[in-house]
Amino acid sequence: MVAVQKDYWYFLVLMMSLYFLKGSVQMKAPESSIILQEGMVLHCLCPWSGHLTMVSWTKKSLSRPVAVYHPQYGSNFAPSYDGRVEFLKTTPMDGSISIMNVTEGDIGHYHCSLQTYPQGSWTKDILVEKKAITTTISIQPNIELLATENDNMTIRCDHVHKGVVYQVSIEKLGEEEGSSNIIATCQMLDSGVELSEFSSRGQLNCSDAMEVSLHLTNIIKEDGGFYRCNFSTDSGVQTTTILLNTLSSQELRSLRYMLYVYIGGGVVGGTLLMSLILLLTRVNRRKRRREEYRIKLQPGKRQHNQYDHGCVYDRMKKGTRTGAKDKEIYANFQIVRAHEKQNQKRKQKR
Repeated sequence: MVAVQKDYWYFLVLMMSLYFLKGSVQMKAPESSIILQEGMVLHCLCPWSGHLTMVSWTKKSLSRPVAVYHPQYGSNFAPSYDGRVEFLKTTPMDGSISIMNVTEGDIGHYHCSLQTYPQGSWTKDILVEKKAITTTISIQPNIELLATENDNMTIRCDHVHKGVVYQVSIEKLGEEEGSSNIIATCQMLDSGVELSEFSSRGQLNCSDAMEVSLHLTNIIKEDGGFYRCNFSTDSGVQTTTILLNTLSSQELRSLRYMLYVYIGGGVVGGTLLMSLILLLTRVNRRKRRREEYRIKLQPGKRQHNQYDHGCVYDRMKKGTRTGAKDKEIYANFQIVRAHEKQNQKRKQKR
């Protein structure tokens, strides 16, 4: 009898939800993951305002819902989760649950479905997995920003995506894998654009072109990290990840000092290189000049000139010597004999 009443209760809740949600639009949040741990929270916070009609949590490995909440009929849980699951209800549109006394049987894919009026349903898938010992997942951001502490910075979700955008949400990813906190959502309604804020950090703005911007003033170290913009379009959910790097004043001074060192080193290195090039050029020039001077000093290494006087003098000397050998020498023998007779007479008188 109790089982029949529960089945009837589930059927009644489902029929009422379908009645209120007829013709509404269904929105789906990006899938996230969380590590299995005691008291883990599976977040399912609807990004817009309205009236919550029902929240249901299902798991792929179970044939019946894990937990169901209705504002009028209360809560109901599956036998394996009864006494271990609690609806947090931090806000009127919050369908998050916490699970206690966890076991490895709680690992798996969970599906959260929030039925609201008049906007429609909002769903989210969460994967609960066991912590890996040596696995690390790195996120590759689409945009990187750099800001110093006490500075101002604006994070913009205006990336162009294909399709018609119905909703844009911005969230900050937590340090734990799969954890995130929704900062704001911008939704296109018949009456215009509606901005819902879930964080008091920074100033939010939503334009008619479905562009969300988060302006942070007096930035602190905790503002750094990954931000994700989720675009719900007619072709599905598309995301853009932004990485905000924050630097303290000391880190900024150290960065500037290293920058000055690198610039100074580059200038000194360039100066030394130019000096070395000039020195080698000057040495090669002097070496070339000395070589030219040596060629001038050594005649054998230079080209002979037929009009050179030295060569003419050498030829004249050689020609004179050669002619002296060939020419005859004439002498006056009568004069010689007369001198010899006079010399003999002088000797006899003595």
